[in-house]
Amino acid sequence: MAEKSVAKALATGAVTVGAAGLLAGIGTAVAGRALWRSLTSTSSLNGKVVLITGSSRGLGLALATECANQGCRLAICARDQPTLQDAERELRRLGAEVFAMPCDITERSAVETLVNEVVARFGRIDVLINNAGTIAVGPLASLTPEDFEEAMDTMFWGMLHTTLLVLPHMQARGEGHIANVTSIGGRMAVPHLLAYSAAKFAATGFSEGLTAEVASQGIKVLTIIPGLMRTGSHHNAFFKGNNRAEYAWFGVSASAPLLAMGARRAAKRIVVAIRRGETELTLGMPAKLAALAHGIAPATTVRALSVVNRLLPGAPEAGKRRHRGHQSESIATRSPLTALGRKAAREWNQQKLA
Repeated sequence: MAEKSVAKALATGAVTVGAAGLLAGIGTAVAGRALWRSLTSTSSLNGKVVLITGSSRGLGLALATECANQGCRLAICARDQPTLQDAERELRRLGAEVFAMPCDITERSAVETLVNEVVARFGRIDVLINNAGTIAVGPLASLTPEDFEEAMDTMFWGMLHTTLLVLPHMQARGEGHIANVTSIGGRMAVPHLLAYSAAKFAATGFSEGLTAEVASQGIKVLTIIPGLMRTGSHHNAFFKGNNRAEYAWFGVSASAPLLAMGARRAAKRIVVAIRRGETELTLGMPAKLAALAHGIAPATTVRALSVVNRLLPGAPEAGKRRHRGHQSESIATRSPLTALGRKAAREWNQQKLA
């Protein structure tokens, strides 16, 4: 009896293992087929209506430019009206049909007005790119609760407002694309960027959860995870603590060709990912390696970042005041080390903000 029981158990186990292997094989084949389709099939964006937040400068303007080159009809928005008008003129010069409207995406009522105006103008919104962001660089001792609130208001709540107000229009048509620009800082917390990382972690979680929830409704969601990019945005970012020293390391890093990806190249890759219906895109080899290291050995990665933190500037006693990057220049930021960053700032409309 015992031998029969053992034999039966072994037979059952063999069947179970075999069935599991078969299912795994089928799953792998299906996944591989889906991946191949996503990598080889693209849809045209010609004539599509694309709404891009934070699109007056930096990556947002680069995305709008690439969408214009694809024949899209554009709706652009930003808080600063002068830079928005400059962006509108540049996009019209490329031959794009553009609707530009000042909007503070942290205010739900303002976003509601924006979405209604875009739909009234174009009849629909085919693609939403949540790009608007803000950044404050400095050690924890220099940050205030207001810094965290501002980061969350823009990069989480702002994304939520636009998504929830655009989504019903897409659901009614049974199709649409939503692309959310998050950050490698939303995969692993970076020292001296705590408020930024906290908001990006929230944005990344929302984007990934949204992908799963609306896939059956014909709506595709892309989570974009960039590393450093040469957009010139550090000129208008906020720096706290020892602001000149903070701006020096950040500005040099954001300008370095091996560390930072060019804005135009990033925009082209993002638009291709939207056309392919991809669900996740990590931009830049440093970001890919950082995400891989954190995924494999999170504790070791955090320990390594604690060593990096010791090398970063400390906070003077009066370090809670914030300064724009262009107000924090030093010998390092005026040197050839930041030449590419200064060029990007000129190219992508990074006017000096107060």
